[in-house]
Amino acid sequence: MRVFRGHSRPVPAPVALAIGNFDGVHLGHAALVKRLVQVAEGSDLAPTVLTFEPHPREFFSPASAPARLTTLREKLELLGECGVRQTMICPFNAAFAALSASDFVEQVLVRGCRVKHLIIGDDFRFGRGRMGDFGFLQEAGKRLGFAVEAMGSVLADGERVSSSAVRRALLAGDMEHAARLLGRPYIIDGQVSHGQKLGRQIGFATANLRIKHNPLPMTGVFAVEVSGLGAKPLPGVANLGIRPTVGGTRPLLEVHLFDFDRDIYGAHISVRFVHKLRDEQRFPNIDALKAQIAADAAAARAFFEL
Repeated sequence: MRVFRGHSRPVPAPVALAIGNFDGVHLGHAALVKRLVQVAEGSDLAPTVLTFEPHPREFFSPASAPARLTTLREKLELLGECGVRQTMICPFNAAFAALSASDFVEQVLVRGCRVKHLIIGDDFRFGRGRMGDFGFLQEAGKRLGFAVEAMGSVLADGERVSSSAVRRALLAGDMEHAARLLGRPYIIDGQVSHGQKLGRQIGFATANLRIKHNPLPMTGVFAVEVSGLGAKPLPGVANLGIRPTVGGTRPLLEVHLFDFDRDIYGAHISVRFVHKLRDEQRFPNIDALKAQIAADAAAARAFFEL
């Protein structure tokens, strides 16, 4: 995938374009991108996505912004898997937020993206004061030479699929519900880094991933599957949180893989959260922690029927 930072330099050729935050790249996003790819292939245009960094709500109200479901890298990887060939990432700063709806269309969509066919979600609003909407885009398209269409909501078992719905499912520990909304298990990926080696000392060696999601969309202990270390996913048990028993303060993902003993420091892995076992908690001492980890590992093995 080609990635463009900012809209000051135009993309090389006209595009079919979808706009959105695409946090989580859930079933609704996937449906929008599927339509984007269909339009692009039928019009000999590059299927392109315009997204924002940071999330606009992080810019306007950082204290109350929702937890991110995906890092920027994860989002780009998932969009690429859906068929997106180009992504323009617009820095969402004071100058960008101040653009009027007209300036957004002319500077970003027409000059920067060279849009010929635009697809948006049915609730998309843009421009200073959120004054731009679907009707505004239709009128602008007639004047400036691009077509516009809006995608309706996607339902899963009667529920509207949204990033907010995925967050609620994760926070409730319902991994199965989250997977139905996402179209896959919830995933966090990252590079395995060196830790305190505490897990190895108590008999449960872990692969540690520093987490960029802040705040975390969920915490707890999970049965997981890990990709990136072989031909098929490997089962394990993972703790996602701050590790209060050992005085942790920063989010960390610790993964213990079953029947696995390889040096994987530096490897880039993807961790799929398939079932929640319990909430993260503080234990009175290391022995109590060790006993609980053994119980968690047994519960995860039972889940996988190992």
